[in-house]
Amino acid sequence: MSRPSATGRVPVVTLTGHLGAGKTTLLNHLLQQPGARVGVIVNDFGDVNVDAGLVTGQIDEPASIAGGCLCCLPDAGGLDDALEKLTHPRLGLDVVLVEASGIADPLTLARMIRFSGVERVRPGGVVDVVDAVEHFGTVDDGGDAPARYAVTSLVVVNKTDRLPAGEGERTLARIEARVHERNPAAQVVRTSYGRVDPALVYDAASVEDPPDQLPLAALLRDGREHDHEHADAVTVTTAGPVGPGRLVDLLEEPPAGAYRMKGRVVVDTGRSLRGYVVNVVGRSVHVTSRRVDPAAGGGGADGAGELVAIGMHLDVGHVRDRLERALAPSAHPDAQGFARLQRYRRLSR
Repeated sequence: MSRPSATGRVPVVTLTGHLGAGKTTLLNHLLQQPGARVGVIVNDFGDVNVDAGLVTGQIDEPASIAGGCLCCLPDAGGLDDALEKLTHPRLGLDVVLVEASGIADPLTLARMIRFSGVERVRPGGVVDVVDAVEHFGTVDDGGDAPARYAVTSLVVVNKTDRLPAGEGERTLARIEARVHERNPAAQVVRTSYGRVDPALVYDAASVEDPPDQLPLAALLRDGREHDHEHADAVTVTTAGPVGPGRLVDLLEEPPAGAYRMKGRVVVDTGRSLRGYVVNVVGRSVHVTSRRVDPAAGGGGADGAGELVAIGMHLDVGHVRDRLERALAPSAHPDAQGFARLQRYRRLSR
Protein backbone atom coordinates (compact mmCIF):
# COMPACT_ATOMS: atom_id res chain seq x y z
CA MET A 1 0.00 0.00 0.00
CA SER A 2 1.22 3.52 -0.71
CA ARG A 3 1.73 5.92 2.17
CA PRO A 4 -1.44 7.95 2.86
CA SER A 5 0.17 11.22 1.77
CA ALA A 6 0.70 9.74 -1.68
CA THR A 7 -3.07 9.50 -2.17
CA GLY A 8 -3.47 13.28 -1.86
CA ARG A 9 -5.57 13.17 1.34
CA VAL A 10 -4.25 12.99 4.89
CA PRO A 11 -6.48 11.35 7.51
CA VAL A 12 -7.29 13.64 10.44
CA VAL A 13 -8.11 11.75 13.64
CA THR A 14 -9.97 13.51 16.44
CA LEU A 15 -8.84 12.56 19.95
CA THR A 16 -11.42 13.43 22.61
CA GLY A 17 -12.18 12.52 26.21
CA HIS A 18 -13.17 13.97 29.56
CA LEU A 19 -10.56 15.81 31.64
CA GLY A 20 -8.10 13.30 33.07
CA ALA A 21 -9.29 10.35 30.98
CA GLY A 22 -5.82 9.88 29.46
CA LYS A 23 -5.90 11.62 26.06
CA THR A 24 -2.39 13.03 26.41
CA THR A 25 -1.08 9.71 27.69
CA LEU A 26 -2.53 7.96 24.65
CA LEU A 27 -1.13 10.66 22.35
CA ASN A 28 2.34 10.33 23.85
CA HIS A 29 2.13 6.54 23.47
CA LEU A 30 1.30 6.89 19.78
CA LEU A 31 4.11 9.37 19.22
CA GLN A 32 6.65 6.96 20.69
CA GLN A 33 5.79 4.24 18.16
CA PRO A 34 7.82 3.85 14.95
CA GLY A 35 6.61 3.64 11.40
CA ALA A 36 4.69 6.84 10.63
CA ARG A 37 5.11 10.60 10.35
CA VAL A 38 2.54 12.09 12.70
CA GLY A 39 1.30 15.67 12.87
CA VAL A 40 -0.41 16.93 16.02
CA ILE A 41 -2.69 19.84 16.80
CA VAL A 42 -3.24 20.57 20.49
CA ASN A 43 -4.74 23.49 22.37
CA ASP A 44 -1.52 24.61 24.01
CA PHE A 45 1.96 23.11 23.86
CA GLY A 46 2.73 24.79 27.17
CA ASP A 47 0.30 22.67 29.17
CA VAL A 48 2.64 19.68 29.42
CA ASN A 49 6.26 20.21 28.44
CA VAL A 50 6.95 16.64 27.37
CA ASP A 51 4.13 16.90 24.84
CA ALA A 52 5.76 19.93 23.25
CA GLY A 53 9.04 18.05 23.03
CA LEU A 54 7.43 15.00 21.54
CA VAL A 55 5.47 16.93 18.95
CA THR A 56 8.41 19.11 17.97
CA GLY A 57 10.56 16.02 17.60
CA GLN A 58 8.05 14.16 15.48
CA ILE A 59 7.11 16.62 12.76
CA ASP A 60 8.72 19.46 10.86
CA GLU A 61 6.26 22.23 11.73
CA PRO A 62 4.04 21.72 14.74
CA ALA A 63 0.91 23.87 14.80
CA SER A 64 -0.72 25.09 17.99
CA ILE A 65 -4.16 26.58 18.46
CA ALA A 66 -4.44 28.89 21.46
CA GLY A 67 -7.50 30.39 23.06
CA GLY A 68 -9.51 27.49 24.45
CA CYS A 69 -11.03 24.30 23.17
CA LEU A 70 -11.16 23.81 19.44
CA CYS A 71 -14.94 23.63 19.19
CA CYS A 72 -15.24 27.03 20.90
CA LEU A 73 -13.42 28.86 18.11
CA PRO A 74 -15.72 31.40 16.42
CA ASP A 75 -15.30 29.52 13.15
CA ALA A 76 -13.18 26.75 11.64
CA GLY A 77 -10.52 29.23 10.49
CA GLY A 78 -8.00 28.52 13.24
CA LEU A 79 -8.32 24.78 12.86
CA ASP A 80 -8.25 24.99 9.08
CA ASP A 81 -5.07 27.08 9.20
CA ALA A 82 -3.35 24.38 11.22
CA LEU A 83 -4.68 21.60 8.97
CA GLU A 84 -3.57 23.51 5.88
CA LYS A 85 -0.02 23.64 7.26
CA LEU A 86 0.20 20.05 8.44
CA THR A 87 -1.35 18.45 5.36
CA HIS A 88 0.99 20.21 2.95
CA PRO A 89 2.57 17.60 0.64
CA ARG A 90 6.11 18.72 1.42
CA LEU A 91 5.73 17.45 4.99
CA GLY A 92 4.64 14.02 3.79
CA LEU A 93 2.72 13.29 6.98
CA ASP A 94 0.77 10.05 7.29
CA VAL A 95 -1.81 11.33 9.78
CA VAL A 96 -2.79 14.39 11.78
CA LEU A 97 -4.05 13.93 15.34
CA VAL A 98 -6.22 16.66 16.84
CA GLU A 99 -6.22 16.47 20.64
CA ALA A 100 -9.30 18.31 21.89
CA SER A 101 -9.55 19.85 25.32
CA GLY A 102 -11.42 17.92 27.98
CA ILE A 103 -14.50 20.13 27.61
CA ALA A 104 -14.66 19.96 23.82
CA ASP A 105 -17.82 18.57 22.23
CA PRO A 106 -16.81 15.62 20.02
CA LEU A 107 -19.80 16.11 17.70
CA THR A 108 -18.92 19.76 17.01
CA LEU A 109 -15.24 19.04 16.49
CA ALA A 110 -15.94 16.06 14.21
CA ARG A 111 -18.25 18.25 12.14
CA MET A 112 -15.56 20.94 11.84
CA ILE A 113 -13.14 18.38 10.42
CA ARG A 114 -15.76 16.70 8.22
CA PHE A 115 -16.60 20.03 6.59
CA SER A 116 -13.12 21.51 6.67
CA GLY A 117 -12.26 23.80 3.79
CA VAL A 118 -8.84 22.16 3.44
CA GLU A 119 -8.85 19.99 0.33
CA ARG A 120 -6.15 17.61 1.55
CA VAL A 121 -8.11 16.53 4.65
CA ARG A 122 -9.87 13.17 5.02
CA PRO A 123 -11.79 12.44 8.26
CA GLY A 124 -9.94 9.64 10.05
CA GLY A 125 -12.39 8.90 12.84
CA VAL A 126 -13.16 10.06 16.37
CA VAL A 127 -11.27 8.34 19.19
CA ASP A 128 -12.87 8.96 22.58
CA VAL A 129 -10.85 8.10 25.69
CA VAL A 130 -12.86 6.92 28.70
CA ASP A 131 -11.68 6.76 32.30
CA ALA A 132 -12.86 3.32 33.37
CA VAL A 133 -12.87 4.34 37.06
CA GLU A 134 -14.50 7.77 36.83
CA HIS A 135 -16.77 7.35 33.80
CA PHE A 136 -20.05 7.10 35.70
CA GLY A 137 -19.11 9.99 37.95
CA THR A 138 -18.18 12.37 35.13
CA VAL A 139 -19.43 11.57 31.63
CA ASP A 140 -22.36 9.22 32.21
CA ASP A 141 -25.00 10.12 34.81
CA GLY A 142 -27.13 7.05 34.13
CA GLY A 143 -29.86 8.84 32.16
CA ASP A 144 -29.74 8.80 28.38
CA ALA A 145 -26.47 7.40 27.03
CA PRO A 146 -24.00 10.26 26.41
CA ALA A 147 -24.55 11.96 23.04
CA ARG A 148 -20.77 12.09 22.45
CA TYR A 149 -20.83 8.41 21.49
CA ALA A 150 -23.05 9.12 18.48
CA VAL A 151 -20.02 10.34 16.49
CA THR A 152 -17.36 8.20 18.15
CA SER A 153 -15.81 5.52 15.95
CA LEU A 154 -13.36 4.09 18.52
CA VAL A 155 -13.82 4.16 22.29
CA VAL A 156 -10.65 3.54 24.32
CA VAL A 157 -11.62 2.47 27.85
CA ASN A 158 -8.48 3.48 29.70
CA LYS A 159 -7.17 2.89 33.25
CA THR A 160 -8.67 -0.59 33.42
CA ASP A 161 -5.85 -1.57 35.79
CA ARG A 162 -7.25 0.80 38.42
CA LEU A 163 -10.66 -0.84 38.71
CA PRO A 164 -11.33 -2.46 42.09
CA ALA A 165 -10.65 -6.19 42.23
CA GLY A 166 -13.75 -8.21 41.48
CA GLU A 167 -15.61 -5.30 39.87
CA GLY A 168 -13.57 -4.80 36.72
CA GLU A 169 -15.40 -6.98 34.24
CA ARG A 170 -18.82 -5.84 35.40
CA THR A 171 -17.87 -2.16 35.14
CA LEU A 172 -16.27 -2.59 31.72
CA ALA A 173 -19.29 -4.48 30.39
CA ARG A 174 -21.56 -1.72 31.68
CA ILE A 175 -19.48 0.98 29.94
CA GLU A 176 -19.52 -0.95 26.66
CA ALA A 177 -23.29 -1.44 26.91
CA ARG A 178 -23.79 2.30 27.38
CA VAL A 179 -21.60 3.09 24.37
CA HIS A 180 -23.50 0.66 22.16
CA GLU A 181 -26.82 1.95 23.46
CA ARG A 182 -26.04 5.22 21.68
CA ASN A 183 -23.87 3.84 18.87
CA PRO A 184 -24.04 0.10 18.10
CA ALA A 185 -21.29 0.44 15.48
CA ALA A 186 -18.67 1.95 17.79
CA GLN A 187 -15.59 -0.19 18.43
CA VAL A 188 -14.52 -0.50 22.08
CA VAL A 189 -10.95 -1.28 23.16
CA ARG A 190 -9.85 -1.85 26.75
CA THR A 191 -6.43 -0.65 27.81
CA SER A 192 -4.22 0.87 30.47
CA TYR A 193 -1.77 3.78 30.15
CA GLY A 194 -3.20 4.60 26.69
CA ARG A 195 -1.48 1.59 25.16
CA VAL A 196 -3.36 1.32 21.88
CA ASP A 197 -1.84 -0.27 18.79
CA PRO A 198 -1.35 2.63 16.32
CA ALA A 199 -2.49 0.31 13.50
CA LEU A 200 -6.02 0.85 14.82
CA VAL A 201 -5.67 4.61 14.45
CA TYR A 202 -3.55 5.13 11.34
CA ASP A 203 -1.23 3.41 8.88
CA ALA A 204 2.20 2.52 10.19
CA ALA A 205 4.23 2.04 7.04
CA SER A 206 7.18 0.25 8.63
CA VAL A 207 8.51 -1.05 11.92
CA GLU A 208 11.28 1.55 11.91
CA ASP A 209 11.22 5.33 12.14
CA PRO A 210 11.18 7.14 8.76
CA PRO A 211 14.80 7.88 7.74
CA ASP A 212 14.39 11.67 7.89
CA GLN A 213 12.60 11.64 11.23
CA LEU A 214 14.22 13.24 14.27
CA PRO A 215 15.24 10.37 16.58
CA LEU A 216 13.35 11.58 19.68
CA ALA A 217 10.78 8.78 19.58
CA ALA A 218 13.53 6.18 19.36
CA LEU A 219 15.31 7.72 22.35
CA LEU A 220 12.12 7.73 24.39
CA ARG A 221 11.48 4.07 23.60
CA ASP A 222 14.93 3.32 25.03
CA GLY A 223 15.00 -0.15 23.54
CA ARG A 224 11.66 -1.23 25.02
CA GLU A 225 9.32 -3.54 23.16
CA HIS A 226 6.06 -2.01 21.98
CA ASP A 227 3.90 -2.00 25.12
CA HIS A 228 0.50 -2.65 23.61
CA GLU A 229 -1.65 -5.52 22.46
CA HIS A 230 -1.24 -5.87 18.73
CA ALA A 231 -4.17 -5.50 16.36
CA ASP A 232 -4.94 -8.21 13.82
CA ALA A 233 -4.67 -7.52 10.09
CA VAL A 234 -6.04 -9.60 7.21
CA THR A 235 -4.93 -8.88 3.64
CA VAL A 236 -6.48 -10.20 0.43
CA THR A 237 -5.20 -9.41 -3.06
CA THR A 238 -6.82 -9.57 -6.48
CA ALA A 239 -5.36 -9.56 -9.97
CA GLY A 240 -8.30 -8.08 -11.86
CA PRO A 241 -11.53 -6.09 -11.73
CA VAL A 242 -13.96 -6.71 -8.87
CA GLY A 243 -17.73 -6.43 -8.59
CA PRO A 244 -18.62 -2.95 -7.26
CA GLY A 245 -21.84 -4.12 -5.61
CA ARG A 246 -20.10 -6.78 -3.52
CA LEU A 247 -17.37 -4.29 -2.64
CA VAL A 248 -19.84 -1.66 -1.42
CA ASP A 249 -21.70 -4.32 0.58
CA LEU A 250 -18.44 -5.02 2.42
CA LEU A 251 -17.63 -1.33 2.94
CA GLU A 252 -21.09 -0.68 4.38
CA GLU A 253 -21.09 -3.77 6.61
CA PRO A 254 -17.48 -4.61 7.60
CA PRO A 255 -16.68 -7.96 9.23
CA ALA A 256 -17.23 -8.13 12.98
CA GLY A 257 -14.36 -6.47 14.83
CA ALA A 258 -12.86 -4.80 11.74
CA TYR A 259 -12.42 -1.17 12.78
CA ARG A 260 -10.44 -0.07 9.74
CA MET A 261 -10.30 -1.25 6.12
CA LYS A 262 -8.17 0.16 3.35
CA GLY A 263 -7.29 -0.84 -0.16
CA ARG A 264 -7.20 -0.17 -3.88
CA VAL A 265 -9.34 -1.90 -6.44
CA VAL A 266 -10.28 -1.84 -10.10
CA VAL A 267 -13.88 -1.99 -11.34
CA ASP A 268 -15.06 -2.88 -14.84
CA THR A 269 -17.94 -0.55 -15.75
CA GLY A 270 -18.65 -2.39 -19.01
CA ARG A 271 -17.06 0.40 -21.02
CA SER A 272 -13.81 1.04 -19.16
CA LEU A 273 -11.76 0.16 -16.11
CA ARG A 274 -12.01 2.48 -13.10
CA GLY A 275 -9.56 2.49 -10.22
CA TYR A 276 -10.41 3.44 -6.63
CA VAL A 277 -8.77 3.87 -3.25
CA VAL A 278 -11.10 2.94 -0.38
CA ASN A 279 -10.82 3.68 3.33
CA VAL A 280 -13.24 2.67 6.07
CA VAL A 281 -13.01 3.88 9.68
CA GLY A 282 -15.79 2.49 11.82
CA ARG A 283 -18.80 3.04 9.59
CA SER A 284 -17.34 6.02 7.73
CA VAL A 285 -16.59 5.18 4.07
CA HIS A 286 -14.19 7.25 1.96
CA VAL A 287 -13.65 6.51 -1.75
CA THR A 288 -11.38 8.32 -4.20
CA SER A 289 -10.40 7.67 -7.81
CA ARG A 290 -6.98 6.51 -8.94
CA ARG A 291 -5.36 6.09 -12.31
CA VAL A 292 -5.58 2.69 -13.99
CA ASP A 293 -3.27 1.46 -16.72
CA PRO A 294 -5.33 -0.75 -19.09
CA ALA A 295 -2.10 -2.42 -20.22
CA ALA A 296 -1.65 -3.79 -16.71
CA GLY A 297 -4.63 -6.08 -17.16
CA GLY A 298 -6.80 -4.29 -14.64
CA GLY A 299 -4.23 -4.35 -11.89
CA GLY A 300 -3.50 -0.66 -12.18
CA ALA A 301 -0.27 1.21 -12.78
CA ASP A 302 0.91 0.49 -9.22
CA GLY A 303 0.23 -3.24 -9.15
CA ALA A 304 -2.62 -5.58 -8.30
CA GLY A 305 -5.53 -4.55 -6.12
CA GLU A 306 -5.72 -5.42 -2.44
CA LEU A 307 -7.84 -4.89 0.64
CA VAL A 308 -6.76 -4.93 4.29
CA ALA A 309 -8.98 -5.26 7.37
CA ILE A 310 -7.62 -4.23 10.78
CA GLY A 311 -9.13 -4.79 14.20
CA MET A 312 -8.75 -6.39 17.61
CA HIS A 313 -9.32 -10.13 18.07
CA LEU A 314 -10.54 -10.73 14.53
CA ASP A 315 -11.95 -14.06 13.42
CA VAL A 316 -9.28 -14.25 10.73
CA GLY A 317 -10.93 -17.02 8.73
CA HIS A 318 -14.29 -15.25 8.63
CA VAL A 319 -12.73 -11.90 7.75
CA ARG A 320 -10.64 -13.41 4.98
CA ASP A 321 -13.72 -15.11 3.54
CA ARG A 322 -15.63 -11.81 3.53
CA LEU A 323 -12.77 -9.99 1.81
CA GLU A 324 -12.28 -12.73 -0.77
CA ARG A 325 -15.96 -12.76 -1.67
CA ALA A 326 -15.95 -8.97 -2.04
CA LEU A 327 -12.86 -9.08 -4.27
CA ALA A 328 -13.97 -12.04 -6.40
CA PRO A 329 -13.54 -11.38 -10.14
CA SER A 330 -16.51 -9.68 -11.74
CA ALA A 331 -18.12 -11.80 -14.47
CA HIS A 332 -20.55 -9.11 -15.65
CA PRO A 333 -20.78 -5.32 -15.31
CA ASP A 334 -22.85 -4.23 -12.33
CA ALA A 335 -24.40 -0.85 -13.17
CA GLN A 336 -26.29 -0.53 -9.88
CA GLY A 337 -23.24 -1.44 -7.81
CA PHE A 338 -21.11 1.00 -9.81
CA ALA A 339 -23.64 3.78 -9.12
CA ARG A 340 -23.43 3.03 -5.38
CA LEU A 341 -19.63 3.18 -5.47
CA GLN A 342 -19.68 6.44 -7.42
CA ARG A 343 -22.03 7.92 -4.85
CA TYR A 344 -19.46 7.31 -2.12
CA ARG A 345 -16.79 8.86 -4.33
CA ARG A 346 -18.88 12.00 -4.77
CA LEU A 347 -19.64 12.20 -1.04
CA SER A 348 -15.94 11.80 -0.27
CA ARG A 349 -15.12 15.03 -2.07
